Amino acid sequence: MGTLKALLLAAVAALVLAAPGAALADTVANSVIGARSYDLTTFFSSEKPAQGTGHHVASHDGVDYLFTSDENKKAFQANPQKYLPAFGGFCACGASIGKKFVADPDVYDIVDNKLYFNLDTKIRAIWAKDIGANIAKAEANWKTIAVKNPADL
Repeated sequence: MGTLKALLLAAVAALVLAAPGAALADTVANSVIGARSYDLTTFFSSEKPAQGTGHHVASHDGVDYLFTSDENKKAFQANPQKYLPAFGGFCACGASIGKKFVADPDVYDIVDNKLYFNLDTKIRAIWAKDIGANIAKAEANWKTIAVKNPADL
């Protein structure tokens, strides 16, 4: 009887201790920081984009964005579409060929007041050869690839 009681106690203890860990793992796994923590407003207002901090955070569509100031955070919250990068922040050139490549926010362009990221400077040079046509291709492709897992493309 003592062994059965000890096993039941151990099982209950394991469940109790596992529950907070599972919840924490889910919370951490679903925490997403957008634009590699760059303050998106600084792409439009500074000579050089700046990293945001954990002191100024705004959430949009399940993604947390960091800002350098409360003023920048409020500007983003007032009009997120003005600051959000095209194609969900994926590589613009990649989107033009129907792919979703992770982009580098340090490799960016602003075209017609829209922010575009690219994978690296070599890819950006290819994209820049015909920006208008590449944006049109990317926008057409994005309609079908936006919801797809990058690994499936």
